[in-house]
Amino acid sequence: MTTGADIIAGKLHAAGCRHAFGIPGGEVLALMDSLDRAGLRFVLVKHENAGGFMAEGGWHADGAPGVLLATLGPGVANAINVVANAWQDRVPLIFLTGCVDAAEAESYTHQVFDHQQLLRPIVKASFSARLGALDVLMEKAISIALDGQPGPVHIDVPIRVAEGRTDERWSQEIRSQPAQGIMSAGPGLEAALALFAAARRPIAIAGVDAVNEGAGAAISEFCKTFNVPLVTSYKGKGLLDENDPLALGGAGLSPKADDLLLPLIRQSDCILLLGYDPIEMRINWRDPWPDEAPVIDVSPVLRTHGMHAVRVDLRSDVAPALKALSNGRPAVAVSWPEGEPGAVRQSLQSAFAPEAEGWGPATAFHTLRAIMPDTTVVTADSGAHRILVSQIWACGEPRTMLQSSALCTMGCAVPLAMGYRLVDGLVPVLAFVGDAGLEMCLGELSTLRDLKIPVTICVLVDTSLALIELKQRKSQRPNVGVDFGETDFPAVASAYGGHGVWIDNVPDLREEASAALRRDTFTVLACRISNRAYDGKF
Repeated sequence: MTTGADIIAGKLHAAGCRHAFGIPGGEVLALMDSLDRAGLRFVLVKHENAGGFMAEGGWHADGAPGVLLATLGPGVANAINVVANAWQDRVPLIFLTGCVDAAEAESYTHQVFDHQQLLRPIVKASFSARLGALDVLMEKAISIALDGQPGPVHIDVPIRVAEGRTDERWSQEIRSQPAQGIMSAGPGLEAALALFAAARRPIAIAGVDAVNEGAGAAISEFCKTFNVPLVTSYKGKGLLDENDPLALGGAGLSPKADDLLLPLIRQSDCILLLGYDPIEMRINWRDPWPDEAPVIDVSPVLRTHGMHAVRVDLRSDVAPALKALSNGRPAVAVSWPEGEPGAVRQSLQSAFAPEAEGWGPATAFHTLRAIMPDTTVVTADSGAHRILVSQIWACGEPRTMLQSSALCTMGCAVPLAMGYRLVDGLVPVLAFVGDAGLEMCLGELSTLRDLKIPVTICVLVDTSLALIELKQRKSQRPNVGVDFGETDFPAVASAYGGHGVWIDNVPDLREEASAALRRDTFTVLACRISNRAYDGKF
């Protein structure tokens, strides 16, 4: 006879999950045992936050929902940030938590609080596991996590349910499948066809929903067929190879880039929003065009953000909508006859060129882009460096630059890189992080050591919360709470069993980055830059 934990683990395995991340506690031991026996490798981390980001990295690598395991009380509370990130960044995360039995909780209060009440505002659904209904619960949880815009689903598992024997019948397959948004005929489609057919200056903006749909090939074909320039959110980078002349790169955080892109968008006679969720964008993308602008919004879900108006709303996945639009007009050899998108692309490249003085963050990013193989997957932590590297780093495919773009939380880049490399096992992985962000998750270097995976970490060392310090100066506020001392990151890397080196010039960066690709352990490239190195850069 199986246990409740066996059914939970078996259903996760059926969904393609092969890893679970977290920190043990007495209340989850039965779950851990069942996960292991079902074929899910349990990966011990040093903080639940890092475990959730590793789970997300694994999802980007193999497409299976991430699995995060936490014990009751402090384990659950520690994970709040990464669960909120999964909610805002559209990540399918199954969050398993241990809890005491309901009757016991009435008279035993140590570490006990209502996990579901705490989590409900930041999950798509929260379930309390019950013997006799675990098969249907897991079907619901997995399908909800993947359906529409993906997101986190919480399952609270009482000890008695995890350990209890049950004769419940359950399927070792996942019967529920996410719905596909198929384009259907109607007034909205007719209006979209007419608008696109007449367009002479079309432009497209694509984002996270297009990535999660896997619509990169459809978008690339459409843009090339009709000469449509493409802007993406940072999460949408690579939906069209960013080396293509039609690719205008990522947008949403850099004022320098937005000052070039937004005027171009306002000149368009047909703005196509392709799986574009403005949750990634800053406030200057609020009402970026007039209410009457010729905007077609292709979305798999109802948009309730209120960030902008659209003329035509097409409730559909991106690929079928583009196919319908393509059938409405012949291929176009030339769009934007005055060449405005090409001029903007050239201006963007000039705006984010390497520093004239020969060293700085932009130079470091350009140098690493030239050294690292085209297949490299990069991650970026939140901070000034993320905005700059997101403008510089050219992505050939989707999911090759991973970051927290909606929640914009620090401490994500290193575990994202670790999770991706662990699950993929082949491609080079490079994490970009600020010194404060790396210090948030230094303990995970021991996880890297134990996993024996070669991840390269480029840490920009400026002894400052540079982005916040920039905002302080811009608002004419005093320098408070943003500066700190320099950590010897190479020594820390060595102490954790990796390789670390200080870098302050291009030749050393080239040499050490090349060596990191040949190393079988992790490498920390500690790039020293001035504490105002980002001034005027983005």
